[in-house]
Amino acid sequence: MIGGRIKSTRSDRGGSILSKTPSGQGSNSANLRQFHERVILTALRRLGQASKADLARHAKLTDNTVGVIVRDLQQRQLIRVDGRRSGARGQPATLLSINGDGAHAVGVKIGRRSLDGVLVDFRGQVLHHRRIEQAFPPPEQALALATALIAELRGLVPAAHAKRLAGLGLAMPYNLGSWRRELDIPSDAYEAWNSFDFADRLSTAVGLPVFSENDGTAATIAELFQGHGRKLDDFLYIFIGTAIGGGVALGGDYYRGPKGNAGDIGLMPVPPSRLAAAPRPERPHDVLLTRASISLLIRHLRANAVPVQSRAELDAAIAGHSHLVDEWLDDCVDALILPLLSAVRVLDLEVVVVDADLPDEVVERLIVKLKRQLAADTPEARDAPELRRGMIGRAASAIGAAILPLHLNYSPTRDVLLGVDAAAAPDPIRIPA
Repeated sequence: MIGGRIKSTRSDRGGSILSKTPSGQGSNSANLRQFHERVILTALRRLGQASKADLARHAKLTDNTVGVIVRDLQQRQLIRVDGRRSGARGQPATLLSINGDGAHAVGVKIGRRSLDGVLVDFRGQVLHHRRIEQAFPPPEQALALATALIAELRGLVPAAHAKRLAGLGLAMPYNLGSWRRELDIPSDAYEAWNSFDFADRLSTAVGLPVFSENDGTAATIAELFQGHGRKLDDFLYIFIGTAIGGGVALGGDYYRGPKGNAGDIGLMPVPPSRLAAAPRPERPHDVLLTRASISLLIRHLRANAVPVQSRAELDAAIAGHSHLVDEWLDDCVDALILPLLSAVRVLDLEVVVVDADLPDEVVERLIVKLKRQLAADTPEARDAPELRRGMIGRAASAIGAAILPLHLNYSPTRDVLLGVDAAAAPDPIRIPA
């Protein structure tokens, strides 16, 4: 097991992670060496493959320094040789990549309608995925389900790599017991979530360090390291699930904000929905999560005598009632326009990545409608943001949760992110072979 218990992470960083130097530790050559190792690992994680010369350019290090670090990382089985680059003049360059067997991590996403667990390797590739359908579980029940799910996934780690488990990532909505009117939560009992320290209880139950994030931020992390973020440094990310969540990528890293809510556009004010099934707001305006959410889609289907209890039933209802889905999509797009235009102007972003816990065909229809409306409503002298379909899909938050321990343990800014003393904390890279 690597590292200690991390109930949450706090950072207000911005800018490229590859350009930063270790704060308060530059005079310590060992800390500086570890920092450079993490810079190289982070570059490889995003680039996929790179030569030593590529890494030297990205890390702004000399070829000799990179060569020494690469040899050490190879000996510790954290990176591997993938062959040689072909088609260029001169001696073909050796290509390096992250070694998937270098470490493993487990990620769990706690949602209002389900629990998801994934096991990933050091590259962030999903090895196993488990899903439990459970609508609005109370905290103790969710804890028991998550504990069993984690035990199952840990049992799937090869015995030879059991000591290379980097930790457990947890993704869940903040204030999970709130917004009962907006999300059709059936009982006041779910207020218990708002005073339940799930990360702490889970860490005690499973004996693993827990790295926790907002589910929208976790999904952004997955997109950053496994999706468009491999080539795109800056974007707004939104994910439509039971509610709508999101996150912000800036300078090749994710920005979480002082309280971990950066990119949470779900609470932006919007006009009330025109769908009869939508709950009536208590104020002149509503909030986005009432309208741009699967909760409202389910309400709209049920109001039209279409029963929906599980994801499979929802997918079947979507396939059989396209006109009802279009009515919800039109209302959803209408609600999204002002929050998206506001967010990209405040952050000066050019790209919005959209994903959802919905069938691919519905996500495509959403993006087509949203592109059309954004183009019509963007003011003069400004371009409409480019919309891109997310590359991760329905399990984005769970996958991001699993990547979280890998990213934080091996980030150049690890000590700042985790709030640890670099001189006192063990370096997680020093994994026994």
